[in-house]
Amino acid sequence: MGGRDEEGDVGVPVIVMVEDEIVTEAASGGRGVCDSGLFIWVWEGVLNVLCITSGTTGKPKGVAISHSALFIQSMAKIAICGYSENDVYLRTAHLCHIGGLSSAMAMLMAGACHVLLPKFKAKTAIEVTEKHDVTALITVPAMVADLISFLRDHGKEDCVKKILYGGGSLSIDLIKEAGSFFPRAKILPAYGMTETCSSLTFMTLYDPHFSFSYQPLHFHVGTDLSSVQTPRGICVSKPAPHVELRTDGDDSIGIGKILTRCPHMMIGYWHQVWSSVSNSHSRFDTGDVGFIDKHGQAWLIGRESGRIKTGGENVEAILFQHPGVAGIVIVGIPEARMTEMVVWSIRVKENWLWSDKSHELRDEKEERLLSDEILRQYNRYRNLTGFKIPKTIIPWKKPFPTTATGKIRRDVVRQEVVSHVRFIQSNL
Repeated sequence: MGGRDEEGDVGVPVIVMVEDEIVTEAASGGRGVCDSGLFIWVWEGVLNVLCITSGTTGKPKGVAISHSALFIQSMAKIAICGYSENDVYLRTAHLCHIGGLSSAMAMLMAGACHVLLPKFKAKTAIEVTEKHDVTALITVPAMVADLISFLRDHGKEDCVKKILYGGGSLSIDLIKEAGSFFPRAKILPAYGMTETCSSLTFMTLYDPHFSFSYQPLHFHVGTDLSSVQTPRGICVSKPAPHVELRTDGDDSIGIGKILTRCPHMMIGYWHQVWSSVSNSHSRFDTGDVGFIDKHGQAWLIGRESGRIKTGGENVEAILFQHPGVAGIVIVGIPEARMTEMVVWSIRVKENWLWSDKSHELRDEKEERLLSDEILRQYNRYRNLTGFKIPKTIIPWKKPFPTTATGKIRRDVVRQEVVSHVRFIQSNL
């Protein structure tokens, strides 16, 4: 139903709950819903929902999302992803997160059927997909990896036609396998955040309607398979038509903070001054660093804060408070399932010993002993969430490499960590 402002212009459509008899009377030519006295105008800037961020740049924040933001985001997803009343949508993402909420709203507006999955498990998701002929779902890279791992022994899924994913990039191998195990599905990665009511950009990685040969993937004109993930960053494609993206970079290739302006920007953070963010003429700092190439495609290089993601959540460095830790560098290295494997490189303080035996714990004779298990127990004691504790902790036996100004060369540390991890894996 469309609202009208004081000048009589049609405003943003809203969904209004009224009693059945009023709707029946209005449909038969009687008193209209608006004349019933039970209709409340819902202005486009009015708060609709508070969504909590995942906390990748610090503590989670409450994000105030308006009615119009959810409406415009939903319409964008319907138009770009092609959602319709013929779809059967498997809800694999939590409704408390903006990705799951905005996609669910888009499917409601399109008139699609919803299949709710209380908790994601690959086996259950595939069984439900086959039982209800699911045509569309949204995922994150870790879910895609789990689904493909299950389908390797199970077979292809022909009913799925649309897969939207966010929260990170897929490896080239996973993209190929996704196209193989979901042969009829259009695969679309999206880039966005809670503050922008979900997606800013969309890219079609695979569309079976444009596959003319036995090639496992088909990319649209101007998109090369090798450019999806390169050493210079991750391509998230062009912004949607109603979204503006730019960088504040002033170097030769324009690397800088990625800024955005769009009609589905948040009203503001809860308990903060809303007007500073909700101004449609101001640009919002996404916190990501990257550049826009000559084709207008956005490339992400990293986070401005330098924090690492794993499975969509941030990793916090509290190990430095341990009495045996002289220094710590947290780096992320490529990993197929979680998109990024977090590794902690630890410099042990003088007069402390490092044990490679992960089961060996400190006793009275070895009070100054460190091992990966000791550090994990320390972090559990400090109430660090389980998924933030990495599986790989590497002792660093020399000073961390630094620049002339004393800043740690994280790129050098990352290269050595990658070599170390590959050496371990090759000897397993």
